[in-house]
Amino acid sequence: MPAQIIQVNDKPFNKVDIDPVTLEVIENALRNARVEMDATLVRTAMSPGIREQGDAFPLIADSKGRMIVGQFGSYIGPFLDGFEGTVEDGDLIFLSDPYSVNGAISHSNDWLVLMPVFKDGRLVAFTSMFGHMSDIGGKVPGSMPIDATSIFQEGVRIPPVKLWKQGQFNEDLYKLVMHQVRTPEWCSADLNALIAACRVSSRRVIEMCERFGDDVYASATDMLLERNRRAMQTLISTSVSEEKVSFEDYICDDGLGYGPYKIRCTMWRENDRVILDFEGTDPQSQASINFLLNENMMKMFFGIYMIMVFDPQILFNDGFYDLIEVRIPEGSLLKPKFPAALSGRTHALGRLFDILGGLLGQKTPEFLNGAGFSSSPHLFYAGTDSKGKWFQLFQIGFGGIPGRPLGDGPDGHSLWPGFTNVPNEFLERYFPLRIERYETVADSGGAGLHRGGNGINMVYRFLEPGVIAIHDDRWFVPPWGVNGGLPGTRARKVLVKADGTEIVLGNKVEDYPVEADDQLHFITWGGGGWGDPLERDPALIVKEIAQGLVTADGALNYGVVVAVDGTVDAAETDALRSKMRSEREETGSPFNFGPDIETLRANCLAETGLPAPKQPKWANVE
Repeated sequence: MPAQIIQVNDKPFNKVDIDPVTLEVIENALRNARVEMDATLVRTAMSPGIREQGDAFPLIADSKGRMIVGQFGSYIGPFLDGFEGTVEDGDLIFLSDPYSVNGAISHSNDWLVLMPVFKDGRLVAFTSMFGHMSDIGGKVPGSMPIDATSIFQEGVRIPPVKLWKQGQFNEDLYKLVMHQVRTPEWCSADLNALIAACRVSSRRVIEMCERFGDDVYASATDMLLERNRRAMQTLISTSVSEEKVSFEDYICDDGLGYGPYKIRCTMWRENDRVILDFEGTDPQSQASINFLLNENMMKMFFGIYMIMVFDPQILFNDGFYDLIEVRIPEGSLLKPKFPAALSGRTHALGRLFDILGGLLGQKTPEFLNGAGFSSSPHLFYAGTDSKGKWFQLFQIGFGGIPGRPLGDGPDGHSLWPGFTNVPNEFLERYFPLRIERYETVADSGGAGLHRGGNGINMVYRFLEPGVIAIHDDRWFVPPWGVNGGLPGTRARKVLVKADGTEIVLGNKVEDYPVEADDQLHFITWGGGGWGDPLERDPALIVKEIAQGLVTADGALNYGVVVAVDGTVDAAETDALRSKMRSEREETGSPFNFGPDIETLRANCLAETGLPAPKQPKWANVE
């Protein structure tokens, strides 16, 4: 039964004509309100994941729950369809359980608040924001056990409940939730920051309604949605073929020794509509790498990718959803059945962007990116220091962004444009560790006319005993290159003990003990290259050698020979490039995946220092 909206004034909005200037003013006012939500959050949150890195996502929607500005797309419509209760003025809905909202949020660490905006007794909008909590209880610090086999091991699950009801605060509910977490001060501050951000945007919406009139505001949001739909309709008709194209990529392992896991998608156009069909994706995992993918979220991912590649000036919103149909098999890695664990879903989430690039680029290779969006590396470090004080770090790392049609991929950059790194000074001030090195890994980006972004080597020296956990990927299956570009290098994690002993760690480990003066080399993947590396300017290669981005040996991948004095040996370079051109084989494919899976398995131990993952054993999904 859908939610019941309680309105004192249920008069429908009148559709009115709006001049272009007024529409532009309202559009930019909404953009600014979204930015103000972020600013409010940063000023009031406490955890480094939200305050320093920005792991939170705002949304302003119309009265029907359709996102006007935001990032992940609206989850409000599906939520309202499944919420058995009322929505009233003064309510604030709070939730974190992915299964209760069909994956609108994708793991329990994401706490979501939803605020209906009423004016004169009539619903005019919704504002919402969700953010990643550094801890929500469960079996391990950070609440993201990679070895979890059930969501019940992943901490507190909050169904949709009213934290505020008709303006009254439910303090008992608040206390109950905070009693479940290891870091109640952080979680309390972060939750209140999410609420404060929604209240700010709610005020801005009401101010717009008061300035322009309710009917003008409602008509403007309808126009913004329709404008986006028209733009997306044009992009789809010119960029997506009626002929089916398929692409598949892999999550390297599940942290339990099994992998890789295949994600496959087939895309085609039927009249004005795009079909995205994930038939052929592997069944759900027994571990926590499952991703409960909400269909509307996938529509937004598709729309974001289309807009950013083909026309970045378009304001993306929910206006185009009826142009896309998403089909996801039940019981698959992307639609696991309850109570499958979900906390490690970040790898599948990141891989979807690589897959979208592989799909859209097959018919328009000039717009094709290499692989490298791939994942969102996590490090956890927790324990009790010598003064008896509990410490707990959750940090997001960055890999190399792929080479692109317009240029090189950024080195060590985030999958999400709004994410930033935690300053080293902050880490050293608030946690018992020291950052020994924070540097790009030379040659890790795939060679190409446009080089893939390099990965990062971040070296942590732990000053107190504790436990660490690592969540990363792209250590087994490398990020592929395109249009002649080479694959990027793979991720690697090495623990150097205080006595100098080196231990190669997996990229998914949980509760691994460390001692004082142990050093962790947290090395991320490089992005795939774009275009023929033999066409890259040798002078640029020499400059990058001086910058530490490429080595003299790595320059050979571009067919560039560097003399002893650091200059280009023109004659040797010409000869080498000619030789390389004559010896390479044309495959007819724009993709360079590197070795196949069985070759990767055979060479895994020698190349990575880790045993190859075994063929997955599928969970019982009957």
